[in-house]
Amino acid sequence: MKRHLLLDTAPIPNTDEALCLFEYGDDFVIKLQSGKGGQLMNTRMHGSEDALAEIACRPLTGRSQVRALIGGLGMGFTLASALRHLAPDAEVMVAELVPGVIEWNRGALGERAGKPLDDPRARVLNEDVALILQDKAQRFDAIMLDIDNGPEGLTRSTNSWIYSLDGLRACARSLRGDGVLTVWSASADREFSNRLGKAGFRAEERQVYAHGNRGPKHTIWVATPGAASKPGRAAQSSRPTRAGQ
Repeated sequence: MKRHLLLDTAPIPNTDEALCLFEYGDDFVIKLQSGKGGQLMNTRMHGSEDALAEIACRPLTGRSQVRALIGGLGMGFTLASALRHLAPDAEVMVAELVPGVIEWNRGALGERAGKPLDDPRARVLNEDVALILQDKAQRFDAIMLDIDNGPEGLTRSTNSWIYSLDGLRACARSLRGDGVLTVWSASADREFSNRLGKAGFRAEERQVYAHGNRGPKHTIWVATPGAASKPGRAAQSSRPTRAGQ
């Protein structure tokens, strides 16, 4: 019988919470120490993390000198997906707030995603992505955000700024003219879709499978700066955990 074996614990800065890395059979699992939210992510179910980057970066395939920003390293699958679609001269900046998560991705966990941090196009910063978005000198062709369970912060209440009107407007300012923003969530959220429109984005919701082509789905918002359009119809109203369980 498989059991969760605790490998390491990583405090989340400026909170009383921590992330816990477990080995579960052949997989790795990350949970909150408090137990809220169940599994936040695991190495078996990463289809929606792959899609977060594929949707943003596939249209950029073949373009030279692409600059992309990923908010949240997670288990490295979004970074690996972005690198698969970008040219050799691209730069992918990853902002990860929790130092322990970076270390996990440099070790055995990173092997599951193909060690994307070893790619010279990748640059990981132990920094809050909000600070990068507030730097008016930064401009990106794609911004991919996966910093929490969705627009309602679970792991860190201050993450809510990213999903606020001010945070979304900062995202819009940080994009180049034809840039795209993609945002991951465990479930659909009509209020957030409306907020994207108020921030000046044309946005749609896409439902993607967490793993394979059946089972739980997650939501990805695809947003481009411009006149707001009607938000896509939400496909589900429940809020499953980060790993869809």
